[in-house]
Amino acid sequence: MSLEGLDSRRRALLALCATAFVPRASAADDAPWRLLRRGGCVLLIRHAATGPGLGDPAGYRLDDCATQRNLSESGRDDARRLGERLRAERVPIARVYTSPWCRCRDTAQLAFGRAEDWDPLSSFFDMPEREAELTATVRKRILSYSIRKPGGNVAMVTHNVNIAALTKLSVETAEVVVVRPDGCCALRVAGRLKA
Repeated sequence: MSLEGLDSRRRALLALCATAFVPRASAADDAPWRLLRRGGCVLLIRHAATGPGLGDPAGYRLDDCATQRNLSESGRDDARRLGERLRAERVPIARVYTSPWCRCRDTAQLAFGRAEDWDPLSSFFDMPEREAELTATVRKRILSYSIRKPGGNVAMVTHNVNIAALTKLSVETAEVVVVRPDGCCALRVAGRLKA
């Protein structure tokens, strides 16, 4: 049966029923953005997509990007889009820290135009003995940020293993986990954002 054969009331009812199943953005979807616009959060960002593989090639060196697994062209695009989205949403970024790995540094530069290397954001994928030390140092810095001093957020570009150690979440490339201090010693995940 075609819509032409139905009277206007039935067509309107069918149109209403059809739109009832279209997903809409909810207020909950906008909550992390509102929080970020106020400032006082930390954005834990996994580096954008890389070439194939896991970890880095044997013998990689941090001072030579050619020896590491680096961003793919789609990863470079994702990093740019992430920065564009944060700017479009009017998210103030006060500081940008990055793991010294080239894929993290490049993600930060493409998204924010600036970054400061910070060793505690280094991947411990190949060095599990450093996990506790690095995670404790990053957690301590995050907990030192006062949520009562809005104005800017801090971005930390790092690796999935680091974010998982801090939040118990496994994240996609270029995904953001928004965290805030929760009392004296814990982090609260306030949201997740995909590139």
